Amino acid sequence: MAATTDPTQRRTDDIAQQAAPAAMPPGLRHSDDTTPGYTRRREKDGFVYFDVSGKRIDDASEIDRINALAIPPAYEDVWICPDARGHLQATGRDARGRKQYRYHARWRETRDANKYERMAAFGRALPKIRRRVACDLKLPGMPCDKVIAAIVQLLDTTLIRVGSVEYARDNQSYGLTTLRKKHVKIEAGQLRLKFRGKSGIEHDVTVDHPRVRRIVRRCADLPGHALFQYLDEDGTRRTVGSADINDYLRRASDADFTAKDYRTWAGSVYALAALRWLKYSSAAEARRHIVATVKAVATLLRNTPAVCRRCYIHPAVISAFEADELHDLPPAQALRGLKVDEAAFAALLVQLEKHAAKLARQAGTRGRKPRDSAVTGGVEGSLPTLLKKSRAVRQATIAKPAASAGSLTSRRVATAPSAASRFRSADAASRSSGRR
Repeated sequence: MAATTDPTQRRTDDIAQQAAPAAMPPGLRHSDDTTPGYTRRREKDGFVYFDVSGKRIDDASEIDRINALAIPPAYEDVWICPDARGHLQATGRDARGRKQYRYHARWRETRDANKYERMAAFGRALPKIRRRVACDLKLPGMPCDKVIAAIVQLLDTTLIRVGSVEYARDNQSYGLTTLRKKHVKIEAGQLRLKFRGKSGIEHDVTVDHPRVRRIVRRCADLPGHALFQYLDEDGTRRTVGSADINDYLRRASDADFTAKDYRTWAGSVYALAALRWLKYSSAAEARRHIVATVKAVATLLRNTPAVCRRCYIHPAVISAFEADELHDLPPAQALRGLKVDEAAFAALLVQLEKHAAKLARQAGTRGRKPRDSAVTGGVEGSLPTLLKKSRAVRQATIAKPAASAGSLTSRRVATAPSAASRFRSADAASRSSGRR
């Protein structure tokens, strides 16, 4: 019997991309491209734009707003939001037919802040998720949760993206849930995954985990081309999609976490592991350390440095380093369910929470609501507020004489790549030779 795929799986990425944040930034409104929008038409000197009634737009300020969205000329089926305050400003299809999005700048800031503010709650939930995974890996047979637990274990140790049906179909680029049997080998008792991932990046990852290896071997013995399949109660083979992974994480954590939270957590932890042991005597030297660290973390996550810094490294890690505060963290030691450097990052997040709570109390005593509302279950305060203070501290720190910076003799000097590699070595369950 052929394996079946949830028919809604192909719509998952599109729906997720357009979803608005739970708390819309003041002054913005939810928008989506299912409603009428502006269109464009190419002419000799560029594009002209038309409103929802089909009338050509001549207002210079409106044209400037649209041009500022920088919609690539090659995009087809372009939809432009008529409302300058819409959270989604434009969509279009690229040359491969993939849907692309242009968001309002303030919505991007809020989305990123919300994502990072989730990290404290994710760090608290991670040991619980890992315990659930360890339990489900021991389940008899090949039920859904056992196969998904194997994928989550691979996500935790390799940081490979989960993938999507669309990318596998249209680009022949794969992730954990879309791997084919041809992408896996069992060599010398170890699991080897070799495939092309997003953006054409080649992956060659070796994993030493006996239970996962046995589950993958059993998956490979099932009929069909897809690697990760399970048998439902009726004995029907079913494939696993990214929605299944996220549903499992929600059930395991009792919170709304997704596979991407793993990569954001790991990117922040790797960066802290590298920067914590560095010192500097000038702003230029601090910037060089940051650039080197971001490049090292980007290699580990298989991203570009720009995307890595913007999307996968908690801004508080960079700000704390620039403010010379990372060495003030408690001595690094492993906690139950967290590795040493993960525990250090969790300690930094605790400091952020305490500072946010203090700001909230101070605002309360003045008889007004804090400017930035708290985030339930995460960092209790807005990240921009916390980092504003950190930037002020940073500027004061950079202004110190070089002799003051040189007095930090107790801190060990290391290069950013080797520090990141040190963390990777501590997590010996995953070794990759194809992280380019």
